[in-house]
Amino acid sequence: MGDLEGKSFVITGANTGIGRATAIALAQRGASRIVVAARSRERAEPVLRELGEHAGVEVELVELDLTDLASVKRAADGLLARDRPIDVLVDNAGVAGVRGETKDGFELAFGTNHLGHFVWTEKLLPLVARAPQGRVVVVASAGHYRARGIDWDAVRGTSRSVSAFPEYCVSKLCNVLYAKELALRLASTKITTYSLHPGGVASDIWQRRLGAFASVLKLFLISNEQGAKTQVWCATEPSLANESGLYYDKCKAKKPNPVANDEALQDELVRRSSEWAEQAVWRAPG
Repeated sequence: MGDLEGKSFVITGANTGIGRATAIALAQRGASRIVVAARSRERAEPVLRELGEHAGVEVELVELDLTDLASVKRAADGLLARDRPIDVLVDNAGVAGVRGETKDGFELAFGTNHLGHFVWTEKLLPLVARAPQGRVVVVASAGHYRARGIDWDAVRGTSRSVSAFPEYCVSKLCNVLYAKELALRLASTKITTYSLHPGGVASDIWQRRLGAFASVLKLFLISNEQGAKTQVWCATEPSLANESGLYYDKCKAKKPNPVANDEALQDELVRRSSEWAEQAVWRAPG
């Protein structure tokens, strides 16, 4: 694993869970700049202070709400205005097992885990392209194996299932599909992409979903620090510089759900996501 001096990282959801563990691990490794993308300064303040304790690390906050595409656009525009290269963009934040609908009318898991990150990533690609070897790391889940495809009607409106777990699995399939499509689209560039399963992690996401039962479940899950290992590896491992579009688990490439290899579905996901983003924010003023 290489020296991170001079490297710049942007991480969504770095205020908590495996995102926070990832940011701290990168700071310990000597990263020069870490941008924490979180909903508010209040939520991010503890990790900002902790990161600031590492000498030589420049720490920034970008306020980002992935459930609101206008917020995503504003946050990305703020980074674009700073005009600084991004070595690694880590799409980490997400929701699981929570029913709902985003501000723009998309099913909550799809809108947050995929569409919000889609707009975020597409807008920031010019900064990633300026890095010597830019990377996009998408935190997916083994849950994507449970998805058989994408119901394009079901990704609009409120979650249909009681548990919202099927919707979560679809959103994670979208993560893998998007990382693969992006790899093909950027094959002639210096940008590489990676999707991954962090493992069964005892993160805050389970507290929100399961309440008091989460404390029992956490006894059987790995820590946030253990869960961050694969995404830190994808973000920093020199030997991966010539790999792109693969799916990883426990720091090893693994065959994804066969549906994720469907290039026609990859293209349709990106086409529809682009159209929806265009309708929601890219034509909006400001």
